[in-house]
Amino acid sequence: MIRNDVSAIPAYIPGRAVPDALKLSSNEAAHPPLPSAIEAMTEAARTANRYPDMGVVALKAELSDALGLTPEKIAVGCGSSALCQQIVQATCKAGDEVIFAWRSFEAYPIFCLVVGANPVMVPLDDNHRHDLDAMAAAVTDRTRLIFVCNPNNPTGTNITEDEFTAFMDRIPDDIVVVLDEAYIEYVRDENNPVSTELLDRYPNLVGMRTFSKAYGLAGVRIGYAFGNPQIIDAVNRMALPFSVNAVGQAGALASLAAADELLQRTDEAVEQREALIARIPEAVESQTNFVWIPTTRAREFAEALAERGVLIRAFDEGVRVTVTTGEELNQFLTAWDDVQ
Repeated sequence: MIRNDVSAIPAYIPGRAVPDALKLSSNEAAHPPLPSAIEAMTEAARTANRYPDMGVVALKAELSDALGLTPEKIAVGCGSSALCQQIVQATCKAGDEVIFAWRSFEAYPIFCLVVGANPVMVPLDDNHRHDLDAMAAAVTDRTRLIFVCNPNNPTGTNITEDEFTAFMDRIPDDIVVVLDEAYIEYVRDENNPVSTELLDRYPNLVGMRTFSKAYGLAGVRIGYAFGNPQIIDAVNRMALPFSVNAVGQAGALASLAAADELLQRTDEAVEQREALIARIPEAVESQTNFVWIPTTRAREFAEALAERGVLIRAFDEGVRVTVTTGEELNQFLTAWDDVQ
């Protein structure tokens, strides 16, 4: 009764959570939503007996103003992860290929396998950055979609606008390229590409962002994508009906209204990531709210830190540590020194 390839699809593994432990494993914001957002979400919950606005009209209108785009160029989803899966569904059939760097966002290969597409995983370069030349060289007549996670998760590294435009100039116009900008609010590199500034130049480009990180709304799942209206229309057709809940819509609207105040919080994370990088020589330069530490002892370090009440994310090639506040960073560094 079940597709014979379902058992081969890996399950997504979220960051570990343990009661009373310091959780630095999921790239979450340390601060709760703003009081205005909490109030808006509370009010929305009072009418939870009604279906939400399936078209997400009010939020698209506000995003339209913020991005300088017309509403038909914007899709809103149940987190940017849902939109990633929708764009795979909209572009790929069984046997088609999706290119992305590896290591990158853990869910990319899952989204591919759900529709029977083949994930083409191109290794990062020696500096833990996207190897855009190798990714362009990996394009075949079966390639339908390319994900570029920038800054990259879990390494925190970014590419420059010149590098990205040179890459885009090599990609055929009939292949969709997603610039996944989940962490763009933490970027301080002026040479970083910004999707909204490149959409007119590249009709096959889609930008993707989220309210889960800098806006502190990870628990209510709101993400958005934007680009060519034909692509966005196809992405919307893949959505589950009413997948964007009313509480999340209300929280996102209130957060957008206070965007300047919220984004000031990112300065704190930026300050702490620089402090962490300065403290641990192996740490990689980051443009996100986390820092990558390459190590062959990743699992060992993660378990030892967990025993000391600090949770980080371990991968085969290293560990990823969320950066939040000075107090939490000091707690991590104390535990880190203890396990060396």
